This record gives sequence, C-alpha cells and structure tokens, in this order.
Amino acid sequence: MQFIDLAVQQDRIRKKIEQNIQNVLSHGKYVMGPEIKMLEERLADFAGVEHAIGCSSGTDALLLSLMARGIGSGDAIFTTPFTFFATAEVIRFLGATPVFVDIDPETFNIDPDKLEKAIQALRDNDSKALPLPRENGVPLELKARGVIAVDLFGLPADYSRINEIARKYGLFVVEDAAQAFGADYFGRKAGNLADIGCTSFFPAKPLGCYGDGGMCFTNDDDQAKTIRSLLVHGQGSDKYDNARIGINGRLDTLQAAILMAKFEIFEEEIDLRNSVAGQYNRLLEGSPSVKTPAVFQGLRSVWAQYSILAKDGNERERLQNELKAKNVPTAIYYPKPLHLQTAFEPLGYQNGDFPVSEDFSSRIFSLPMHPYLGREDVESICSTIVGS
Repeated sequence: MQFIDLAVQQDRIRKKIEQNIQNVLSHGKYVMGPEIKMLEERLADFAGVEHAIGCSSGTDALLLSLMARGIGSGDAIFTTPFTFFATAEVIRFLGATPVFVDIDPETFNIDPDKLEKAIQALRDNDSKALPLPRENGVPLELKARGVIAVDLFGLPADYSRINEIARKYGLFVVEDAAQAFGADYFGRKAGNLADIGCTSFFPAKPLGCYGDGGMCFTNDDDQAKTIRSLLVHGQGSDKYDNARIGINGRLDTLQAAILMAKFEIFEEEIDLRNSVAGQYNRLLEGSPSVKTPAVFQGLRSVWAQYSILAKDGNERERLQNELKAKNVPTAIYYPKPLHLQTAFEPLGYQNGDFPVSEDFSSRIFSLPMHPYLGREDVESICSTIVGS
C-alpha cells in the first residue's frame, strides 16, 4: 500500500502528460514558455482571483509575498508553530521575526482569539500575556506587520476572523495554502482568502508537479506586478534593467505542462479525496483510540493529509507499529513544533509556550490518503486501528 499513490494517477493521464511534455520539447521554450501563462490563467479563473503568478516552489511563493511587502529586520509576522518549517523560515530569511500563535484544537489552524491576544501583547511589549520572542528574557522590540495563516492538511483557516483582526490592527494577511489549493471556504477557493495566497506544487500536494513549483494569487494589481518583477531578479522594463533586488524564482515550463494535464482531473480528484476521508471518518467515529479531524459547515478540505490524534505518544507508537505490521505506511506531521526547532532557539521560546501545538505534535499521525485509495484498503486500515 502506498501512502500517496502517484503511479495510479500517472497511468490514468500518462498520454496527456507525455503529449504536453512533447509540446514543450518541440517549441523549446523551457523558461517562461507559453504553458506558464496558460496555467496561470486557468488557476486564476479556478481560484477566482485577478492574478496567478507561477514560481519555483511553495517556499518561494511565501518568500515573494513577503518581499513584495518590503518585510525585513525589525518586522514581526504572526504565524502558527504547527506547520512545515518553510512558513516561518521565509520570515527569518528576510531578517524579520516570526511571532508564534498556538492553534485551534479542532482545526489544527491558527487560533484567531490567541492571534489577537498575541498582537496586543506585542504592542504592549507584554510577554506575560502570551509568549513573545525574547532575548535574555526580555521581549524584542518589533513592529507588527502581517500574518501568515496556514491551511493545514487541506482545511482553510478561519479567514473571516483572521482578516477582521488584521484590518483592525493594520496588518496584511498571507494565506499559506500549500496544502489546500482547491479547498472551499464559504463559497470561495483557497488561494483567494487573504491579501496574497500561496500554494505549492510539490509532487505530494493535491495538485502536484514532478519536481518543485508554486504559485502566488492576488487581486492587487501592484502586488502582482511587484511579484512578477521579484521572481525574475527584480526585472524592470527588460531583462537587463533591474528595478529591485529579486530572486531566480521562475516556474519551469515543463512543470507547468505537467500541471496542465493534472488540472484536467483535479476537481474529480478532490471529490475522490473527500470520499476517502468520509469513509475514514465513518469507520473511525467513536473509536477510543483516536480522534478524527473536524470539518465545519461551509468548509471543504482537499485532504492533503488525513491526520488523527492518538491518546498519547505511546498509543501513537503502538498504532503505527500495528499498521506497519500490516504493511500500512503512516507519517507524522509534525513531530516538533517550530518554536522548539534549533533554528529558532535565538527567539527564546520554551517548552510549554504553546501547549496545544506541543501536545498535538506528540500524538498526531497521518494515514494513507490519495484519490485512488480503495474502499477495502480503508476498511482494513480502520479495522486495524479500531480492533487493536
């Protein structure tokens, strides 16, 4: 059994993928070829935004979104500690400081109530109200600039609250939809839920290429223009006129061609993912061993991962071993919260600062999830968990 089975998907659309690749080989425009614009237009229309801008990875999408806002030293960006490293990495890379905010125990996403408290604590320089970045026990003097909210495991965060809070305090919001492109939030698509949306086309994502790739989404004309400049070395009026310091962050034409083929079946695959998740939920409901993920009315996840909570770390290990004995792969997203990562030690965060994230990291694990996971396989996985 595969944790994520890309081979089945490839077999289904192999001829289309090969045809699209052959088209690129024929025209030879491997950098910024016509498939880039075609993909951008289709995904912009799908997400309901004015601008979709292809780039080299989901990490670079996040980086570009912050660079376009001029983020740098002395700036604070609020984000969750319960996500992949790249979310906070790009903040630190630009010399800014991530201010972590604990998660909602039902959704795994940033808790809006705690977000507002963290913003107030930073404004008041009060680390007693909520944990703040500090040096030698003294909170750093930082200027609140923005929020990166993460749509973890494919489920959008609470953007109604997050955007409202951000507007109240004059902050911008970046939607990290690396795991959630295609998800729904009260009639709107992930990628179109904040000032800038970012996604990843890493192969394991619900819409993934065969390498690295990413995209930025925005309705802001000026931001779109700036991002397009930044991803080509800050290009101005032509390739030898550089208006700003940028990066080499272009999406490869070949990857765009592959994504075009995959996008043709994307909406069907979202339905299939939800069918698999629904079966998991039904079969695991009421199990004393695990807690299943919640999806609230008005939201639709794309189930980048199907993650459940064991009672404790020992129970997680036992269940993973039981499943491994039956050749069922599992994974842990994420075993160590970001505030406890070595790279962020200079920020002075400690064990106990974000109890929900720390607790969940010790208990969470993910089961196989992809559109082509068979009913019998799901039943076998669930019977192992329920019966063990």
